[in-house]
Amino acid sequence: MSQRKEAKGEAGSTRAGSKPPARSSSPAVAHLTVEERAARGKEARASVPRSSHAAWEPPADRSDPVALLEGQATTRVPELVPIRYGRMLASAFAFFRGAALIMAADLASTPRSGLIVQACGDAHLSNFGVFGSPERELLFDINDFDETLPGPWEWDVKRLAASVAVAARNNGFSDAALTKVVGDAVAGYRGAMAGFAGMNNLAVWYARAQVEEGLPRLRAMLDKRQLRAAEKVVEKARTRDSMQAFAKLTQVVDGERRIISDPPLIVPMDELLPPADMSRFHEGVHSYLRTYRRSLLGDRRHLLEDFRFVHIARKVVGVGSVGTRAYIVLMLGRDDQDPLFLQVKEAQASVLEAFAGKGRYANQGQRVVEGQRLMQAASDIFLGWERLTGLDGNPRDFYVRQLRDWKGAWDPEAMEPAVMSVYGQLCGWTLARAHARSGDRIAIASYLGRGDVFDRAIVAFADAYADQNERDYAALKEAVAGGRITAETGL
Repeated sequence: MSQRKEAKGEAGSTRAGSKPPARSSSPAVAHLTVEERAARGKEARASVPRSSHAAWEPPADRSDPVALLEGQATTRVPELVPIRYGRMLASAFAFFRGAALIMAADLASTPRSGLIVQACGDAHLSNFGVFGSPERELLFDINDFDETLPGPWEWDVKRLAASVAVAARNNGFSDAALTKVVGDAVAGYRGAMAGFAGMNNLAVWYARAQVEEGLPRLRAMLDKRQLRAAEKVVEKARTRDSMQAFAKLTQVVDGERRIISDPPLIVPMDELLPPADMSRFHEGVHSYLRTYRRSLLGDRRHLLEDFRFVHIARKVVGVGSVGTRAYIVLMLGRDDQDPLFLQVKEAQASVLEAFAGKGRYANQGQRVVEGQRLMQAASDIFLGWERLTGLDGNPRDFYVRQLRDWKGAWDPEAMEPAVMSVYGQLCGWTLARAHARSGDRIAIASYLGRGDVFDRAIVAFADAYADQNERDYAALKEAVAGGRITAETGL
C-alpha cells in the first residue's frame, strides 16, 4: 500500500463529538482501619499462597504468540508493521518489549491475590527512566503508560521480574547472577511497599525518586566506571529538550521551519497526503489542538495558546508501539527560536482489557493520561487527550505529551550484574510507589510479608517465563523465515 493511500486513515479532519468523554461516577470508598486492611492481605495470602506465584506452565490452549501479534497488526499502519517485527527480532529482550499482549494473555492464567491497583501493564526495564518534572527536577519513574489499566499488582511485578531475567540471559549472566538481580528487583518492590504501608497518605503521594539526590548513594554500590556511566545518562538527559529536537529534526524551507524527512521513520504529512487532502488535514490538526487543550489545567492551556502550529510529521516510536499512529508537532512561540515539540500518539485498548476488564474511560487517550497521572510522581505539563475522526471517517483516540523533556534511559542490554541489581531495585521501588498511590498498600504489604517467600517464587516464575519468551522469540523468527510475516530490520 502506498504511503499516500494509507495516510488517509492516520489523522483527523473533524472531532468526534463536541465534548470530552464524561467520567463515570466514582463508587463509594470503604474507609477500613489499618488492622482491617492488613487482615485483607493475610486473608488473600491464605487463599493464594505466595509460593503459588512460582509456577509457570503454558496452558494446553495457549494462544499462538505470532497470531496475537498479527491480531494487533490489523489496527495499525500496514506499511509500518514490518518495522515492528524487525525491531522485535533484534534480541530476545527486544522481542519481550514488544510482547506485552502475549504476556498479558499468559498472566491471566496465573494466581491472583485479588488486590487491585492501577497497573502499568508493560512494566519492563526499558519503560523506566528519567525526565524533567514541572518544577525542573530530574526524576526517575515509569515512563510508558500505553497499557495502563486497573488490574492485579502481581502482573506488573511478574512482567518487571521477567524482563530482568530476559535481560540477564541476553547479557550472558550466570545462573547465580540472574537469580540475584531478579531477586533484588522483587525485594526492592517488597521492601518499598512495606515502607509505604507505614507512611501517611500525603507522604506516599509526595514520594519521588530525585535523580540528583540518588546519585551520591550509588557511589557505595557501583565502581567509578559504572558510576560515571550513570552520570553520563543524567547529563545527556538534561540536553534532550525541545531545543535539541529543534536543532536535530528541523530545517528552514522557504523561510519557515519544517520537520526534516527521514523515511520511513519520520515523514512530514505533506509527503504522505496529496495536496487535495492537506487543507482538510490541517483543519483537523488545528481543531484537535484547540479541543485537546480542554484536557489541560487552566494555566497550561494559557501557555499552549502562546504557541502556533507550524508543521507535523508521522514518527515511528518504540518497539511495541510501532505501527500505531504517532506524530510529532512543531509549534513556535515568541519567535522562530522558541520551539515546542509535541508528540501525538494513538491510544488503542490496553492489552490488559481482555483479561482484567474494561476501564472506566470511554476514551483510550484519557485512560492513558489518567493512569499516568495516578502512577507517576509528576507528569508532563502538556499531557492531555482527545478523539479525532480521520480522513477515512474512523474515530481514533490520541494522547499528547512533549516529545522530549529531559528524557533519558539506561540500556538494560548494556548492563553488568552490579548495575542491573541496583537498577532493578530502583525500578522495584518505583513500581511499588505507583501501586501504593492507587491500591491498598497496607493489604499488599501484609500479603507480601517480611520474609522472602514471595521473592523466591517470583525468581522461579521469571526464570521459567524467560524460557517461554525464548520459545516465542523463536516462533517469530520461524514465521519470518517461512514467509508468514514480513520483517524490516535495521530501522
